[in-house]
Amino acid sequence: MPRLLELQQAMYRSLAERDDRKAASHIVAGGLAPEARLSVYRNTFIGALTNALRLCYPAIYRLVGAEFFAGAAARFIQAYPPASASLDDYGGEFAAFLADFPPTAGLAYLAGVAGLEWAVSRALHALDTPALNPKALAEIDPAEHGRICFMPHPAVGLVCDDAPVDLIWRAVLDRDDAAMGAIDLAAGPVWLLVERGFHGVEITRLDPAAWRFAADLLAGRPIGTALADAAPANAAELIAGHLLAGRFVGFELTKFMPIFAECQP
Repeated sequence: MPRLLELQQAMYRSLAERDDRKAASHIVAGGLAPEARLSVYRNTFIGALTNALRLCYPAIYRLVGAEFFAGAAARFIQAYPPASASLDDYGGEFAAFLADFPPTAGLAYLAGVAGLEWAVSRALHALDTPALNPKALAEIDPAEHGRICFMPHPAVGLVCDDAPVDLIWRAVLDRDDAAMGAIDLAAGPVWLLVERGFHGVEITRLDPAAWRFAADLLAGRPIGTALADAAPANAAELIAGHLLAGRFVGFELTKFMPIFAECQP
């Protein structure tokens, strides 16, 4: 009699790797052949994951069409089986997959749109975590400000791409053919902040310096290090804006003292 873990591993190989040998040997004879029974489960498994991807990537689905999306999803599922029981966590590698997927080689912007959609999905499904109260920083000695490392809110993300993926995403979801036709794919890169606001997910364009500074802060780098590497002229104003918008949930003081430690958050 096989152990439960052995049965689970056999079923996993059947569903994710299309290897029925072990699982089929444990199926009681009668009715459908073991391989046919496993195929039913596998089709259900693939169908559920394909639907999860469709819900996460609605703009990609509309851009490529149902048939192409289903085929790409099947290839993706085989390469990236789920690592979590939550379908909301599935599909984070889809943008990278599309970037290397030969059939989409002529659609360079597609991976960027997928990256934006994943950030939107993360913002939608993130925990409703209380934001950091800016007053908590009042007790920090100004000489220690450079050591502050912020903890990002889970509903905040950053996306950059060479194509105007925010305009493409919005035009596709709005079914606005005129807006889609007016998009210039060579207009230059976009630097986007994605967050969950009072009325849903909001996408804001930043200038490159502000985006890179936000990326450092959201990555938990000390303020002093972020300022020393690439300090925008309005760094203090940007930090204040992030705090007031609730983009951090906490902070800590790093033991490492950055070279540039003067900052007034």
